[in-house]
Amino acid sequence: MAFNDAVIDELLKGHTTQEEILGKNGLIKQLTKRILERALQGELTAHLGYEKHAPEGRNGGNSRNGSYAKRVLTDNERLTIEVPRDRDASFEPAILPKGQNRFTGFDEKIISLYARGLTVREIQGHLKEIYQVEVSPDLISNVTEEVMAEVREWQDRPLDAVYPIVYVDALMVKVRDQGHVVNKAAYLALGVNLSGFKELLGIWIEETEGAKFWLKVCGELATRGVKDIFIACVDGLKGLPEAIESVFPKTQVQLCLVHLVRNSLRFVSYKDRKAVVADLKAVYQAASAEAALTALESFIRKWDGKYPLIGKSWRANWDRVTPFFCYPPEIRRAIYTTNAIESLNASLRKTLRPRRAFPNDDAVLKILYLALRNASQKWTMPIKDWPAAMNQFTIIFEDRVPIN
Repeated sequence: MAFNDAVIDELLKGHTTQEEILGKNGLIKQLTKRILERALQGELTAHLGYEKHAPEGRNGGNSRNGSYAKRVLTDNERLTIEVPRDRDASFEPAILPKGQNRFTGFDEKIISLYARGLTVREIQGHLKEIYQVEVSPDLISNVTEEVMAEVREWQDRPLDAVYPIVYVDALMVKVRDQGHVVNKAAYLALGVNLSGFKELLGIWIEETEGAKFWLKVCGELATRGVKDIFIACVDGLKGLPEAIESVFPKTQVQLCLVHLVRNSLRFVSYKDRKAVVADLKAVYQAASAEAALTALESFIRKWDGKYPLIGKSWRANWDRVTPFFCYPPEIRRAIYTTNAIESLNASLRKTLRPRRAFPNDDAVLKILYLALRNASQKWTMPIKDWPAAMNQFTIIFEDRVPIN
């Protein structure tokens, strides 16, 4: 509905400054209050079936019974609204239902602040400073708790049948459990679909990992529609390779080489680091598995006396490293590292950092989901040079790539 300019001019008469129009007691605030109160009066009239002071309302069995003040939060201010009531208390306002003290839009502000990592106390302070609104911790908790239904729906959503690559990594969080703060891991599975776009398949929180836990995760992915994964890139998570191969027997499990190199350098003194990195590069950049093994043996002969744990680690993981050398450069570039999920985790850690400990697992899920939703445009971008990699997948996994 368009407003007549003459009506607007009449409203603005005598109001010229920003304070008079937008201020604490300005025209906009007064107009919002009056419109809401008039709408509520109209609702009560429709409920009773007669206008105020109308003769047909006499002895009608129900009547107006004054009003009560209700404090309401709008998008940017607090209003005190006079809500009319009837004598037998059967009137239920539609525009401002009983129990509701805020309008749509305010909740989104709270959720947006929460998704950016602000604590409840910080959200309280922000809303008071910017909007001059006092908000209780219970209100903030209730608003963000409403997100959990959306989180559970997202966690249970159907998935694609085929993912050429799935990366798995973990974030460590502190959670209160029976009065104690314990370290738990939030495990994230990031899938790359046939179009090359990244999609987070789910989040699982557990204090200890193992084959039983990972079987549950892989079983859940299968139940939600995943039938095949070509390559799973993991970082030495205990029991995960065996669980993947049990549920998805055709999947090739590939250990993240960057993680292996990084773990190797933990044992190296600063003065030897550059030389060790150069010799390890000869291993993981080799043209074939045979050449890589030759380079590894050369590395061990050179460094085993000084850093024996490095050679021992690479030997122990060699079966999970060698699949890498079977693939052409286009696929190697995609699976060389779990950086696709690590960059996502880096942004999530910034959100988690302000919180010393979460009250429960749901609180962790809630903030991770909101942070992911908030940053989705950045982390869902397709893998670099994906068409070339997909062409190679089509050749290597010809019978497993869907025709459509």
